[in-house]
Amino acid sequence: MTFDIDRIADPTWFGESRLPAHSDHRWFACAAEAERDESSFEQCLNGLWKFHYAKNPASTLPGFEAPDFDCSGWDDIAVPGHLQLQGYDRPQYTNVQYPWDGHEAVVPGQVPLRYNPVGSYVTTFTLDRPLAAGERLSVSFKGAESAVAVWLNGTWIGYGADSFTPSEFDLTDALIDGENTLAAQVFKWTAGSWIEDQDFYRFSGIFRDVVLYRRPAVHAEDVRVTTRVRADLAEATVSVQVALAGDGAVRATLAGIGELTAAEEGTLSLTVPSPRLWSAEDPYLYDLLLEVTDASGAVTEVVPQRVGIRRFGVEDGLLKINGSRVVFTGVNRHEFGSAGRVMSREQTEADLRLMKANNINAVRTSHYPNNSFFYELCDIYGLYVIDEMNLESHGLWEQHGRGLTTLEELVPGDRPEWHDVLLDRAANLLERDKNHACVVMWSCGNESFGGSNILAVADWFRAHDTRPVHYEGVYWDPRYPETSDVVSRMYPPSAEIEEYLATHRDKPYILCEYAHAMGNSFGAVDRYVDLAYRDPLFQGGFIWDFADQAIALVDRYGTPYFGYGGDAGEAPHDGDFSANGILFADHTPKPFVPEMKYLYQGFRTVVGREGFEVENRHLFTPTSAYECVVTLRREGRTLAEAAVGTDVAPGDTGSYPLPFGLPALPGEYTVDVSFRLRAATAWAPAGHEVGHQQGVFTVAAPPRPARPQRAPEIVTGIHNIGVRGEHFLALFSGIHGGLISYRYGLTSDGGRELLRSIPQPNFWHAPTSNERGWDMPFRDGQWLLASRYPRQRPPIIPALDVVDSAAEVRFTYVLPTTPAGECDVTYRVDGDGHVGVTMALRPGEGLPDLPEFGLLLTADASLRHLRWYGEGPQESYADRRKGARVDVHTGDVRTQLTPYVRPQEAGSHTGVRWAEVTDDRGAGLRFDAEVPMEFSALPWTPFEIENALHPNELPPVHRTVLRPALMRRGVAGDHAWGAMTHPEYLVPSGPLEFRFGFRGIR
Repeated sequence: MTFDIDRIADPTWFGESRLPAHSDHRWFACAAEAERDESSFEQCLNGLWKFHYAKNPASTLPGFEAPDFDCSGWDDIAVPGHLQLQGYDRPQYTNVQYPWDGHEAVVPGQVPLRYNPVGSYVTTFTLDRPLAAGERLSVSFKGAESAVAVWLNGTWIGYGADSFTPSEFDLTDALIDGENTLAAQVFKWTAGSWIEDQDFYRFSGIFRDVVLYRRPAVHAEDVRVTTRVRADLAEATVSVQVALAGDGAVRATLAGIGELTAAEEGTLSLTVPSPRLWSAEDPYLYDLLLEVTDASGAVTEVVPQRVGIRRFGVEDGLLKINGSRVVFTGVNRHEFGSAGRVMSREQTEADLRLMKANNINAVRTSHYPNNSFFYELCDIYGLYVIDEMNLESHGLWEQHGRGLTTLEELVPGDRPEWHDVLLDRAANLLERDKNHACVVMWSCGNESFGGSNILAVADWFRAHDTRPVHYEGVYWDPRYPETSDVVSRMYPPSAEIEEYLATHRDKPYILCEYAHAMGNSFGAVDRYVDLAYRDPLFQGGFIWDFADQAIALVDRYGTPYFGYGGDAGEAPHDGDFSANGILFADHTPKPFVPEMKYLYQGFRTVVGREGFEVENRHLFTPTSAYECVVTLRREGRTLAEAAVGTDVAPGDTGSYPLPFGLPALPGEYTVDVSFRLRAATAWAPAGHEVGHQQGVFTVAAPPRPARPQRAPEIVTGIHNIGVRGEHFLALFSGIHGGLISYRYGLTSDGGRELLRSIPQPNFWHAPTSNERGWDMPFRDGQWLLASRYPRQRPPIIPALDVVDSAAEVRFTYVLPTTPAGECDVTYRVDGDGHVGVTMALRPGEGLPDLPEFGLLLTADASLRHLRWYGEGPQESYADRRKGARVDVHTGDVRTQLTPYVRPQEAGSHTGVRWAEVTDDRGAGLRFDAEVPMEFSALPWTPFEIENALHPNELPPVHRTVLRPALMRRGVAGDHAWGAMTHPEYLVPSGPLEFRFGFRGIR
């Protein structure tokens, strides 16, 4: 047999001489090996391989696979690794577009010929000992994108074309004594690439482990473990089926329970009384040990298998785990990190620890099977997994949606040439992952419309397993609604879900994607979580997505940054649409992770002045499992703290008195109720907070007579008005139209200047990703003009009044909108140097709502220490503030702009009572507001931020930019391609007034 490279363009040729898909169990020579987790049956081939790059199949080197071919002059390449991150080809990010679109005219099934990179790999190996009698040797390529052809010692071995599951081949007959030469060719695009159109970076190469496996003469080729839990949960049955190669037998023992005995033909089983059931809350795993023996009774291998006993399925019309209705507090996760889709076990484990620590209980493997160790770790840590098959043909679906193709032309659709490859990918997924308790649903793929082929996948899943089947595409193609056992949607508004469920009660409803976390986003997500606890049929969803897909680059000045679509010079591309994670590309949390953690917590607590009420949303864990700590604070100071014993059963609600009363002293107080881990877990230390709620209470002061104020000195000049007191000087310019100077702390040279420019009314912020998605700059551009180019209304001298021993200076600005609007800015300066600011906006009739309404002031960059009393510590916005807490917070102005991959509005804080920006000596400005305001202190203006495409392009820091505001538009987050902020989180329309104040401090 030989390899015909032209066959890579045949969708019916997706594998040749591959071993059948099987469970991902490992086998060891003895129990001691298993204890050490080091198998003498395995030999890893990761490392440096010799490598040749060809830009297309025609440019590959014939005969390279021969043992005597001299490849010593070839480059070295790391395996696992992507070509595109090791100096070959270039990274390319596209969402829906096929990466070759517009470059070559190819139809589904065909592959580009002019540019279709091929990597030829060569390595050598020598077995550490000869094969024993009857032993066989295989090689498994755990992931090769998009297909791999394999030779050993010049002999053709086989071909596999499923990028994300193992392609395993028997090498025995081509093996020689001593050094063996293993060669492989990996093709970037094959026929299968038409159904691998996922929203991700388009890489190629051997990107997962390559492992040699010895199979003893008697070998467990496949292991299937099933558990059945009785209706009352009092008893379970564990069953094992082993596909044995060779003449032998299997003994199976469940640690602490006993030996499994023969049941129906080919099955070993055991009854487990009072089983400890696996769930996300208690991911308990039993240890099963299989001993494989030959005909003489000698042990040929041992197979350890961890077993989670649990029951999951649709019961009483609901998705239930161990008899209880589950709500998925989930996230989608691409396998993506600093090396692209080359993910280590350690990186993956860190991801899962972060998920658990932030109340995520479910993961969808968008949109392909992950490394096997991901599922093993999810078993251990306790995460429900929707395991998704490697299928997406979004570009072709979109073509059909635009009316450019017929239903019959859709891929995979109903086309027979795509039927078998789909069933092959289904088998590769299910057979490998079937023994993992974490896997609760099989998914037929993503965004591939519908058709009889996908229905066949769903039917195949059901024929081979009991787990429910998921597929979102039936919403778009309802011809085969039986494809999916659940109603699954992407990004509908919560109101639309509620409306649908009012009349459709036949299936559980989940969101396989929601809360598109692109840029500064994740607004109003509480609506979805609240609905999941109001309507039993709505069972939660999966945030899109876990971490930004961005690659580490260096600009021309040597500055590192994270790049997105187009930054590697690729075309076509889809820009920063790759960056929509709750984590940054370095897998550190974005500011909305605390919001997610708050919404996903297993408690709903209401804090009152005398007590608190707790609803326990856990399914199996009472609140007594957690330490409850109640804290009383006032403006950054802890006044009292005490533990409260709680014992609320799962699903119940309980009330408890506060362990202290509110003080009589007038002021604002916060009461925080915090639930914390009593003991360390695998994912967090003891004391880690898993849930919280804050109450804010005011103890009113009795009325007091107004304190007489010192009047300032007022100097009315020809062009300027001066207002001064013992320690300050304020100067208002009629020529330049505003407050041109504010000095606090008078010195021999006239005092320290605290302003660097005239404060200006501001209605604009740098557009967020969501706002760009609905063309906010086009619709709202007049507010940008109004912020940059207002004109003072004549006369030149501003209005001056003296009111209650204070000077009031008013400027009126005409705004260059159509129709024109006006904004008054009135400064009220008292004798202590406090400047009260009143802004009154009269917008032009019919203008759109404002991005924000406030004042933009600039100060010297040395005022970089930020301290505020309000919501924090992370940035917060009108529709994303539930995870924030009222307290005194601190920050560095230089790091207040959140480093989203594309700079945009960020770093603001809601509910601010007062804020200070000071230099290293503590001198600077203090802002205050009777009605809590929004406040931002950044190193750049909104206009500078908007102009930068990446954080490294922001200009050198010359000032601190201060933006107290009545309100900024909520960030939204239903999705990022047209969904606008919900009405209640918009800056109100019509005339507006905003009051705040500032004064110098030293």
